[in-house]
Amino acid sequence: MNGTGQQQDQRLEQAILELLDGRAPTATICPSDAARAVYEGDDDGWRALMEPARRAARRLVAAGEVEITQGGHRVDPDEVRGPIRMRRLR
Repeated sequence: MNGTGQQQDQRLEQAILELLDGRAPTATICPSDAARAVYEGDDDGWRALMEPARRAARRLVAAGEVEITQGGHRVDPDEVRGPIRMRRLR
């Protein structure tokens, strides 16, 4: 991976953790929240960061920082399809 991609990945991971830190312990966020926080434009270019944000969430799950939920229930990040939410690991 090139330096720019690695920096983007680190910014997405940091954005996820910072967004969660600013909310109630049980609150969830969407990957789009992190994508919007990292994207520096004012158009919908953040959409290109959606899959990188989902990958960042999976890395944070592996690191024991967050869990991925769907329909309010914890799900396996390698199995889930469709819309997801993230919250701090309980």
